[in-house]
Amino acid sequence: MDLGIKGRTALVCAASKGLGRACAMSLAREGVDVTIMARGREALEKTADEIRKASGVKVTALVADITTPEGRAAVLAACPQPDILVNNAGGPPPGDFRNWNREDWIKAVDANMLTPIELIKATVDGMIARKFGRIINITSNSVKAPIEELGLSNAARSGLTGFVAGLARKTIRHNVTINNILPGQFMTDRLKTRLTVNAKESGVTLEQYLDKRSQVIPAGRFGDPNEFGELCAYVCSMQAAFITGQNFLIDGGTYPGTY
Repeated sequence: MDLGIKGRTALVCAASKGLGRACAMSLAREGVDVTIMARGREALEKTADEIRKASGVKVTALVADITTPEGRAAVLAACPQPDILVNNAGGPPPGDFRNWNREDWIKAVDANMLTPIELIKATVDGMIARKFGRIINITSNSVKAPIEELGLSNAARSGLTGFVAGLARKTIRHNVTINNILPGQFMTDRLKTRLTVNAKESGVTLEQYLDKRSQVIPAGRFGDPNEFGELCAYVCSMQAAFITGQNFLIDGGTYPGTY
């Protein structure tokens, strides 16, 4: 299927690894020029080279922390008028809410709610003026089913979801859609790091722990980041112009609800 976005430009945040990288790669394969950013130079430049070789599109790579005003300013200077914006940032650490102070809460909300809103604010009017825009927020399946130890993430991402629900109904008239993609457990470096700690605490090998955890997922496996990237590309397509304000859950069937 031709998604009809060849020649468009995309800004993809936190795109050196994992789900952000997968989104950038899938968009590039559709002929979208991409600006990618991350905090680590080595992984970012490696990813940029891989995307160029796989797609032949223009790839701009920028080392920046998107959760800071300085980082956002640098990224927007490099890509001031994206047709596609993919908001993404690492989630806050797990823990017990009794141990979190005000600074912990502010940091989580700043990174996972206010940063995406600031980027939307900076780019949405240009999209409206050009009569095309696709905004994707990578959030979490915890928006649908809160995860006990991820209280900071549950709260911040749910706040972003509520904000998007209102705005997305106003922009679609101008062919600008805003949607959220909610990942379950995907085999990324971030997941491996977390599960390595869990395996050690459980006194088993990582392979044993991964096998046990994968069997809890109805699909019987962890997600492939490429599957996530392909969903992102479709939601950014011309064919998805009638979809806005939605939460796309991609978790291998883990969420048990009907709605």
